[in-house]
Amino acid sequence: MNSHRKSRPTASPFTQRAVRIGLFAAGVAGVATAVPAQAATAAPHTAVASDHVFSHADQAHHTQARDSFTVRQYGDVNAAAARNQANAVSAGCSADDACRSVALSFQIVTFAGERTHLNAVNLSDAANKRCTGCQTLAGAYQFVVSTPTAFTFDDATQRQLADIHSRLDELTRSSLPAAELKSRVDGLASEVTGVLHDAVAHAPKGDAQPAVTLHRHLDGWPGH
Repeated sequence: MNSHRKSRPTASPFTQRAVRIGLFAAGVAGVATAVPAQAATAAPHTAVASDHVFSHADQAHHTQARDSFTVRQYGDVNAAAARNQANAVSAGCSADDACRSVALSFQIVTFAGERTHLNAVNLSDAANKRCTGCQTLAGAYQFVVSTPTAFTFDDATQRQLADIHSRLDELTRSSLPAAELKSRVDGLASEVTGVLHDAVAHAPKGDAQPAVTLHRHLDGWPGH
């Protein structure tokens, strides 16, 4: 599920801005869903973004890897809800016949407005079910871009994001050790943050300052 749909620390708190924002984050398991990307040409009063990646490895499918990289640009909104979730499960394998399950979701959401209410949820859960020695990793990365005035990413920004998406695909399907995989995925997230900061630097100015906030949640091996 690698469509180019332009999928614990926080980079910069929204309290620094003159916007009114409600922010929530947690970690739970669930079922894979995704909604189509929407362009910023319309200006809905309320925007909703939902992305969910699910991977399940078992004796029939020992290695499973899924990732998503979505970009959703909503323009001027009064309220926005963004949900990003990654779930990975390994079940029924053994130390001599181990499974590997990886689920990674990168979600980028942009919206504009100086008094926008945002409800953002970023979740990940990795589970080993009767799976001794299995490798299971779920990572959710949510990038929220808020600007006082609506703007859209230019071609250069889109190309940079497309390149990062391609490298995320490669990492997701790699056989890298856990620590290196986590480190390199975090590196891609840092690249996305840099690209987004560069993009908003050219956004129309307003009373409030543009903000780029990263919500990151990783769960799984070698924590199991």
